[in-house]
Amino acid sequence: MTGRERILAMINGESVDSLPLMPITMMFAADRIGVKYRDYATDHRVLAEAQVRTADEFDFDYVSVISDPAREAADCGATIQYFEDQPPAIVETNARLADKMELLHLKIPDPLDGGRMLDRVQGVALLKERIGQDKLVEGWVEGPCAEGADLRGINHVMGDFYEDPPFIHDLFEFVIEMELRFARAQVEAGADLIGVGDAAASLVGPDLYREFVWPYEKRLVDGIHQMGALVRLHICGNTRPILDGIGKLHCDIVDLDSLAPLAEARKSMGPNQVLLGNIDPVSVLHNGTAARVRDAIAQCHRDAGTRYIVSAGCEVPRDTPLENVRALRDYARSH
Repeated sequence: MTGRERILAMINGESVDSLPLMPITMMFAADRIGVKYRDYATDHRVLAEAQVRTADEFDFDYVSVISDPAREAADCGATIQYFEDQPPAIVETNARLADKMELLHLKIPDPLDGGRMLDRVQGVALLKERIGQDKLVEGWVEGPCAEGADLRGINHVMGDFYEDPPFIHDLFEFVIEMELRFARAQVEAGADLIGVGDAAASLVGPDLYREFVWPYEKRLVDGIHQMGALVRLHICGNTRPILDGIGKLHCDIVDLDSLAPLAEARKSMGPNQVLLGNIDPVSVLHNGTAARVRDAIAQCHRDAGTRYIVSAGCEVPRDTPLENVRALRDYARSH
């Protein structure tokens, strides 16, 4: 089986020759080819080279254009700070929607109009051309809560849930329309799957999640499915209080961070949901031994059952020992 075939078979409930392997690599991948992270995050050709070579070196089943959460916000006019060898960062003290009234005048950017979104779309197309027959190509968009926080500022948006609920709805409407356009551009460029990053959703609590976040995540997931693409949901942090809701989104893959036990996710989401993760990327993958990594992944596999994809709970940290990443590969290929 090719990596692409392996992932698709797992999602479709078919037999696989081994467990799929889908670790998130960003700074780790850039370091593998000796480039500065600014170049990785701003030049799709550098990103594609790093992804292809890292996937080949460690036998990953996919490649991805994920690099940082500031692409959509940048094209909306947010202030972005760039660093030589760290991810770009949104300057929250100068948030694009620090004045809520600005939302009335903010126009959805065209993802093909020459900004940072276009660079990601070009990355998808280049990965599809170079390796898309053998490995699954993953595009990426931000979810409603994460992108809302990127545009408004995390502290402001958390207050808005209580102080101005109508604004939250207006903000999330804007975000979903923007992300669906961005997702479509990536699907048309060749993405098999769209990853949805909604890290801030783990901070709102189950009541606010059900009322405000879940309906918009559902619209995003359903919209991507209607384009003919698959969906992977990635919410960093402790998602235990919202696992039941996440299961009802009907994503093709649900990532679990190390704070959310796979056994609880399996119980909440049922036997058919494909789960991914969730060893601690720092204390186990980065700081542990290869033997500890193997033991942790084996426990994850037992907790998740057969509908399982091997990965850490979040990004593989830079400087992770190569033997520890190989331990992920070796476990996946032998099970």
